[in-house]
Amino acid sequence: MSKMQSCPKNNLPAWDLTDLYLSMEDPQIGKDLETYKKQNQKLAKQYKGKIATITPADFYKALQLVEKNGILGSKLGVFAYLNMVTRMKDAKAVAFYQNIDEKMTDYSKPSIFFTLEINRLSKDKFNTLLKDKNVAFYRPFLERVRRFKDYELSEEVEEVFHDKSVTSGSAWRRFYDEHSAALVYKVDGKEYNDAEISKLLQDKDPIIREKAGKEMNRVCKENASFFTFVYNMIVKDKAISDSHRGYKSPVAARNLDNQVDDKALKALTDSVRAQYGNIAHRFYKLKAKWLGLKKIQYWDRNAPLPFSSDKHYTWDESVRIVLDAYQKFSPKLKKLAEPFFDKNHSWIDVPPRDGKRSGAFAMPMPEKFHPYLMLNFVGKQNDVLTLAHELGHGCHMRLSIKEGELNDDTPLTLAEVASVFGEMITFQSLLTQASDDKEKLCLIASKVNDMINTSIRQIAFHFFETRVHAERKQGELSAERLNTIWQEEMQESLGKYVIVDDDSKAIWPIVSHFFHTPFYVYAYSFADCLVNSLYQVYQEGSVKDFADKYLQMLSQTGVKRYDQLLKPFGLDAKSPEFWNKGLGLISSYIDELERLDKKVKF
Repeated sequence: MSKMQSCPKNNLPAWDLTDLYLSMEDPQIGKDLETYKKQNQKLAKQYKGKIATITPADFYKALQLVEKNGILGSKLGVFAYLNMVTRMKDAKAVAFYQNIDEKMTDYSKPSIFFTLEINRLSKDKFNTLLKDKNVAFYRPFLERVRRFKDYELSEEVEEVFHDKSVTSGSAWRRFYDEHSAALVYKVDGKEYNDAEISKLLQDKDPIIREKAGKEMNRVCKENASFFTFVYNMIVKDKAISDSHRGYKSPVAARNLDNQVDDKALKALTDSVRAQYGNIAHRFYKLKAKWLGLKKIQYWDRNAPLPFSSDKHYTWDESVRIVLDAYQKFSPKLKKLAEPFFDKNHSWIDVPPRDGKRSGAFAMPMPEKFHPYLMLNFVGKQNDVLTLAHELGHGCHMRLSIKEGELNDDTPLTLAEVASVFGEMITFQSLLTQASDDKEKLCLIASKVNDMINTSIRQIAFHFFETRVHAERKQGELSAERLNTIWQEEMQESLGKYVIVDDDSKAIWPIVSHFFHTPFYVYAYSFADCLVNSLYQVYQEGSVKDFADKYLQMLSQTGVKRYDQLLKPFGLDAKSPEFWNKGLGLISSYIDELERLDKKVKF
């Protein structure tokens, strides 16, 4: 297999992974695994037990070896994962991924000592090493390691956690992914996978939306025992680890990784919750009216308006729209984006197909390679914005990796900035092309819909997670209890004009972040509010060379905190007013919708 899954469906591009490996049978894989194993052994042989007295010159050599091995590990791990996610019903591809994962876990065990010994260094010794010019290049990595100093365990215990990772949390996540990819949804006699069924919720026909929404809920109910058990195990596995490490709350580890303190998170979540009524409740009252209903069902939240255009976007047209928007903002940004669409070596996998993972994502890679994007594109307006979103990730990854493989570890709160900003500039481009008030209303309503999903609903997800992790400490949660918590949080956030009942309260398992990355979700709201504030600064024209400063900011997200990165734009994320400024942009769009609603004749 010379290219990765050439896809005939609508002639949409699919990944070409041959710059990593030719296929699962490529003999280079075995050679690279052996090199990976030996390099970890070399690291331990040369430096284990010696970091406390190491010279700056030798420490620099050790860091280079760690970085070199990280690059090889990324190549192996990413290939195995990407090879699997587009065909998760292929037992051979799934087994290949598991085999690579297990071997890399085993082979990397000798290197566990490295960060542990760094964190045993005295402050004076650590600072002495950093005075060396070469070592100082790795300061962001080293300071990130030191952040977790108080939560690391003995080397023997860390080895146990390391060994068991493939049979505990990661195993449950793999089980969840495989099971979800194999689920079959049926609407009007036709079968859909989990990636395709969600697209029906954007159908103009309310009957199709209802059938799809109820079918999703039915399938989740039918598999409730599976999802409930797996989620309980994942939450418990995390609690065990957190307890041993000494984290004071379930969200503490994520906050430390994101460099967000508990007070900042509370300021965000409190600000968003306080705006539930002004934003989500107000908007869904309008949407119910536009759909000709007193109240809308949960599955109608993302429904297109009845009077909106049925325009279908081709792939080529979508690419042109997004690249034109990027060009208008910054020619440099467009130049970063163009290689993703090289017809000879595709960096992007576009079409939905049987066995492919649902949703969309961007996968970072070391600088000698390139990022990969995954979509499930069917040609709706939302797909155009999803392309803009994931392409923003890809451009961001190309910029930030220049700080080095070890240094490039953008926290989740900043990882979503470029993607949300990419959506925003594409939306604004579409809006300027709108021919009349009705089209403008439809565009703005669609954007507000997405912004509510990003800023409001993700915080409701966060409260769901917070309650689940807290209650799990008292024992396993039943499917009914999980459904109830979900229903309560969704109802509070969406308001009285959205119905969350027995036909929609079981669908919480479709939020894969709950399983894959606990407490990821608040990062979306963080980024959305941050981008909204940034975009308002851009519109005001108060910052000279905004586009260049923005790209510079993206290049440094792995090496600087968010508060430092926002200084050139005159923004202070520690202030509650900052979050209200971001939420205020959404509110202003709803003001415009209310104005247009009175003006447009339907």
